[in-house]
Amino acid sequence: MADRLTRIAIVSEDKCKPKKCRQECKKSCPVVKTGKLCIEVSPVAKLAFISEELCIGCGICVKKCPFDAIEIINLPKDLEKDTTHRYGPNTFKLHRLPVPRPGQVLGLVGTNGIGKSTALKVLAGKLKPNLGRFKNPPDWQEILTYFRGSELQNYFTRILEESAEEVATYQRYKYPTMSKTQGNFKLSVVEGEFTDSQIVVMLGENGTGKTTFIRMLAGLLKPDTMEGTEVEIPEFNVSYKPQKISPKFQHPVRHLLHSKIRDSYTHPQFVSDVMKPLQIEQLMDQEVINLSGGELQRVALCLCLGKPADIYLIDEPSAYLDSEQRIVASKVIKRFILHAKKTAFIVEHDFIMATYLADKVIVYEGLASIDCTANAPQSLVSGMNKFLSHLDITFRRDPTNYRPRINKLESTKDREQKNAGSYYYLDD
Repeated sequence: MADRLTRIAIVSEDKCKPKKCRQECKKSCPVVKTGKLCIEVSPVAKLAFISEELCIGCGICVKKCPFDAIEIINLPKDLEKDTTHRYGPNTFKLHRLPVPRPGQVLGLVGTNGIGKSTALKVLAGKLKPNLGRFKNPPDWQEILTYFRGSELQNYFTRILEESAEEVATYQRYKYPTMSKTQGNFKLSVVEGEFTDSQIVVMLGENGTGKTTFIRMLAGLLKPDTMEGTEVEIPEFNVSYKPQKISPKFQHPVRHLLHSKIRDSYTHPQFVSDVMKPLQIEQLMDQEVINLSGGELQRVALCLCLGKPADIYLIDEPSAYLDSEQRIVASKVIKRFILHAKKTAFIVEHDFIMATYLADKVIVYEGLASIDCTANAPQSLVSGMNKFLSHLDITFRRDPTNYRPRINKLESTKDREQKNAGSYYYLDD
């Protein structure tokens, strides 16, 4: 059995800190002592590199590492030719893939860190398998050739065809460059575009005009004239949830839903996707004017999503909701927008909720309550980088629960990310 196993070293990216140790792994390595570069740590490296070809799997470096960042594992030699994906040197490698079949439920069983999520990402088309070639990844044609003759070839072909159809069927929308002056405040909006099945989150300090822009898209505010000519905003079919909710309805919640969204609130899919998670059923017989702030917010979200529209404009959906309710509301909004193939513009100050929801972001710049600009929609990472650079704050991903964490000002991590221009660190 020993002849069929090979021992390799795995270096943990979260634990390895070559700048905070004496590089005990390199100094104690018997292969390095013979003059061969089995373990390398350059002055600017954030991670030790262990050569798989030279490593003899002795395990000395494992015992010497002060951060327990190195692990020696046994791998079957026979699987060397069946590598599906590898993230990089001295990192996780997945061999083979489970084969999904129509009409069957396939369960993946294994300990944490054994590759279940990686396999699901590959099968879902979210992660392109590199066949172990992380330095020179193959294109899809080569990947299909690799799986030729197997059920996975047909499976990946269908995935690619479905992805191409989705891209082709996206409905694109545009809005023009425009501005709005209210008292001493002026908002300038840069021309932008968006698609359906997309959530655009607006990022900016209080008083930068996020609600003003939302109201302009909703047709509740007219843009200023430009050079004597009225700016025409395309007529969108919108559903709008305002920032402030003032209950005036003098009857129970059931009557309100019946009068506003009669078809939706009785539809089984809407009940399952929206009403049950938001726990609307428990509020049905309560008077609207007697609802608490959180209960009002949940009913308002239900009303907004229940109205047939192309674009959903949702202003601060997390207001008055506790932490658990915010998570539920985020999932409800995201699931609804994706399944219904609609678009949502959302104003949100809860950072975790905003990063979870956003496909694109609009960053607001300028002097709050005086003169501000709404930039065109951009990717989550680039938009977050721009927004956080204005605040002089850097974020990292918590290695345990993957939530965003603020780095301590002027800490090593804070300085490293600022020097690299990476204020927002998104590590999938």
